[in-house]
Amino acid sequence: MESCIFCKIINGDIPSEKVYEDDKVYAFKDLNPEAPIHILIIPKTHITNTNEINEENASVISSLFISVAKIAKMLNVDESGYRVVNNCGKQGGQTVEHLHFHMLGGRDLTWPPG
Repeated sequence: MESCIFCKIINGDIPSEKVYEDDKVYAFKDLNPEAPIHILIIPKTHITNTNEINEENASVISSLFISVAKIAKMLNVDESGYRVVNNCGKQGGQTVEHLHFHMLGGRDLTWPPG
């Protein structure tokens, strides 16, 4: 998608602080982190949101979650724990129309806080 900011990041048109990359997945640090570790994990294939996940792109989604485990180990949060979040649609808080997952870690994320 020409106008998609995440597609531009994948193509190198917009700089990012890459954390991980393979043939299906690109992961980079969030510009406005909500935790000490805040990584955006995105498919290289443009999928607008979770409503577009289907049998044809399921392998891309499984690759995303395999990458999550690899990234957690790389960043040393695999033992202490982390959160993976996906927002779908406007009311779900999705601000970029390219499927992405937020990996948050490096601090206590238990809910409710306290």
